[in-house]
Amino acid sequence: MGDALDHEWFCERAEAEIARMASVASGAGLSAVVPTCPGWTVARLVKHTGIIHRWATEIVATRAAARIEQRDLDVGLPDSEAGYPSWLAAGAAPLGAALRAAGPDTPVWAWGPAQSSGWWARRMLHETTVHRADVELAAGLVPDVDPVVAADGIEEFLANLPTARRPSEHLGSLPAGASLHLHATDADGEWLIRIAADGGGVEWSRGHSKATTAVRGPVAELLLFTYGRVPGSDPRLTVFGDPALLEVWQEKTAL
Repeated sequence: MGDALDHEWFCERAEAEIARMASVASGAGLSAVVPTCPGWTVARLVKHTGIIHRWATEIVATRAAARIEQRDLDVGLPDSEAGYPSWLAAGAAPLGAALRAAGPDTPVWAWGPAQSSGWWARRMLHETTVHRADVELAAGLVPDVDPVVAADGIEEFLANLPTARRPSEHLGSLPAGASLHLHATDADGEWLIRIAADGGGVEWSRGHSKATTAVRGPVAELLLFTYGRVPGSDPRLTVFGDPALLEVWQEKTAL
């Protein structure tokens, strides 16, 4: 799905999600605990996300061919946490400008499979969307994610798994030969995830197929499940087959 969505689409939606997250964070209270990020407060999550935005901006703007360490950046963090939401919002314009100037095909370093500026535009949309949902959950709200964004977010997550630092270390310990089917009930989206029989990782494809475990539900809820933000037992999801696979899947694939 990501291939069918153009670079400007990702840029615009990433900027909108940054503004939305900043607004939600202001309302949630910066000291609120984020249940989906154990041990974190809203302030810490906002800081983390704002640094990621500025890191991506630097990588794309400088056409970095190698990893830039986040600790080497001057991110202009406010002295007071009270300034974090506006600081987060202020990162949207420079990020959008850097991504648009580069276009989708400029070669740059990335931790994902596509070493390009376009990869970063897509990543920043989904990074921010999921963390905006985290803040909403901290505020006791029900996250709302556009179905097209949610469907693409599931595919982006699956595409990045083999090169994501933490999951890549654990994919080989998933139940060999098991499979997981995700079926959106409110959008055109079905995905089959197969775990290699030889412990060699995972493969995924679009479409309907019988699996060890199937999960049906709204595509936004499937996105949050994929990211480990809601369990398979969530009442908005329906599970068929072995539910034990869902818990181990979330444990081993957590970003």
